Amino acid sequence: MKCTPLTLGRLLVVAALSVVLSATGDAQDTLRTVVVRAATILDGRGGRITNGAVVVRGDRIVDVVTGAAADGAARAAGVFYDLGNASVLPGLIDGHVHVNSYFNAAGRIHTRNDGDTPAQSALAIAGNLRRMLMSGVTTVQSVGAGEDATFRAAIENEAIVGPRLITSLTPITDERLSPDSMRAIVRQRKAEGADVIKIFASKSIREGGTTTMTQEQLNAVCGEAKALGLRTLVHAHSEESMRLATLAGCTQIEHGIFSTPEVLRLMAEHGTYFDPQCGLIFRNYLGNRAKYEGTGNFNEEGFAALQRGITLGPNVIRMAQATPGLKMAWGTDAVAGAHGRDVEDLICRVREGGQPATAALLSATSGGAEALGLGKEIGALAKGYRADVIAVAGDPTQNIDVLRNVTFVMSGGRVRRADAPARVVAR
Repeated sequence: MKCTPLTLGRLLVVAALSVVLSATGDAQDTLRTVVVRAATILDGRGGRITNGAVVVRGDRIVDVVTGAAADGAARAAGVFYDLGNASVLPGLIDGHVHVNSYFNAAGRIHTRNDGDTPAQSALAIAGNLRRMLMSGVTTVQSVGAGEDATFRAAIENEAIVGPRLITSLTPITDERLSPDSMRAIVRQRKAEGADVIKIFASKSIREGGTTTMTQEQLNAVCGEAKALGLRTLVHAHSEESMRLATLAGCTQIEHGIFSTPEVLRLMAEHGTYFDPQCGLIFRNYLGNRAKYEGTGNFNEEGFAALQRGITLGPNVIRMAQATPGLKMAWGTDAVAGAHGRDVEDLICRVREGGQPATAALLSATSGGAEALGLGKEIGALAKGYRADVIAVAGDPTQNIDVLRNVTFVMSGGRVRRADAPARVVAR
């Protein structure tokens, strides 16, 4: 999905409304020590402590403590958040979203020249970002649209509130391009500031997911990107496109709705990350059918394929989970109607795909960070890591559904959300 291009100047309308878009506590003094205490702390690596506290200074975690040390940290804190019986865990990482996808003023999926103004587009996209952040997703990878760079800068500059934004900018979709032309586009994206390269190696599930790129083309894109220090994400539904991307040394494969055990084993052997979707994307399209229908391949055949995806998605999760050594990331492919409901796909992985809750959570925390090449920065509650901290009312390792009940969100050391019954003490 694409929307009207936005310049930073046009985004000023959003900055002017930053008071509306910001959450309580956003302007706190980040030089003070902030302590977040809760009954359970899940560190994002499979570890757990009881009655612990996360100690934050600036945008970093300086310690994670328990027992008497937690009591002392609370007494000495400049700001102390007592979250009671909640579970605290790292902010979630959604590795595949489309932040520029939204429903326009006419109640339809936004497309170019549909009548929405740049201001309307900017506000809608800012709303998507804010909803995801408030739902506990503190990092997203948007793949992709050229205007993502503008929103990435706006979030970094605190002009708007949103999750950390990583972007591919405009993806490579034209299978008619020569390998040399594709290499040139990779270099161009690098110069434009892309964090990752996105390539379409197959058609959409709505068109059967058939392979579109050759081995030579994928070798060119993924080889050039690797030489430039960039990761690659490959849209691939068919078994053949997944195999070609794996053999080309691409970093991560998205979707894979027509996976086979054989190609998943090949991916495990090559260390290729896999990011399948369980159900949110299919149910979102079907639930909003009237808003999508008639646009592109959103036709009778396309919606029939999406209906089949509700069964195919969980089956792929089961196959992937049963593949020894396969590295699974978590990405929802969130488009209009799904932003802020990202965790529904994680819940689907557990409830319908049979993935253990702890494994699902790791794919959205430390595992997701490693897939992004940020395993030493985010995805864990540990000393020196970015202070991305969320809390939920309950224990998600015992009941994954509690991810719907986010009560606290801190991103980069700034508290964006603190719902009752949180007790706040400022000194």
